Amino acid sequence: MAENIKGTLLITGASTGIGRACALHFDKKGYRVFAGIRKEADAENLKKEASDKLTPVMIDVTDYESVSKAAEVVGDAVGESGLNGLVNNAGIAVSGPLEFLPIKRFEEQFKVNVFGTLAVTQAFLPLLRKAKGRIVNISSESGRFALPFVGPYAASKHAVEALSDSLRVELIPSGIKLVLIEPGSIKTPIWEKTGEDTRTLLDEIPEHGREIYKKELGSAVKSVETATKNAIPVERVVKVVDRALTASRPKLRYTVGFEAILLVYILRSLPRKLVDRVLSFGIRNMGG
Repeated sequence: MAENIKGTLLITGASTGIGRACALHFDKKGYRVFAGIRKEADAENLKKEASDKLTPVMIDVTDYESVSKAAEVVGDAVGESGLNGLVNNAGIAVSGPLEFLPIKRFEEQFKVNVFGTLAVTQAFLPLLRKAKGRIVNISSESGRFALPFVGPYAASKHAVEALSDSLRVELIPSGIKLVLIEPGSIKTPIWEKTGEDTRTLLDEIPEHGREIYKKELGSAVKSVETATKNAIPVERVVKVVDRALTASRPKLRYTVGFEAILLVYILRSLPRKLVDRVLSFGIRNMGG
């Protein structure tokens, strides 16, 4: 590895949001970054802001052949030096009342956030072993606290937390550390898209379903809009990802943002039945 290269990283979901911000951040710090993208246009846009060290890699985490090919590309590039870090960031957020949520939407949620995370990890672990690298899985406050009407997303992030807890222990003998990062609402396109998807889902719900959840659905849309407005800058998460990848003794989990920290505190401190009642009352009345 050249002396001016600090290390090599693969970051999935680097077209926008946290992944893109992380790719550019580590590129500026002198790392050789392999940025996972799905479209050539995203690759061109990313390269405009990056150095020659950054390499876009075509990878669709739901297409396992694509994942394998990406691992081959990165493996050929790094050789026996291996990979110093993997940031599993690619993800989507599906929301809506579970009673009427199309199962295909639920499957899509898990295919990206859970199966995709594991598929990428499996494919790149041989390279991580060579360098005794580190894995950072981007989870969410929803991985600890499942709010109403974001059940699909919360379920997928709960699964990511469980997967990470198991894998972290399994990898101890290999010297590979695994760190979870749990952000609250972040200023990224994922929540704008979630708002659009929620409004689309409302049209898919049968009329009697809309009547049953009339107040709650209105509240769900408003809550997404509020979360988008009050979201914290993506740079806050980037700093924590940096710490997770470079600290000699990283924490097992990093919760990012006041909202996320508050929710975790509430979950730990108050009786769950009380929390449920407060949430139910709030979401019914917020919708007007």
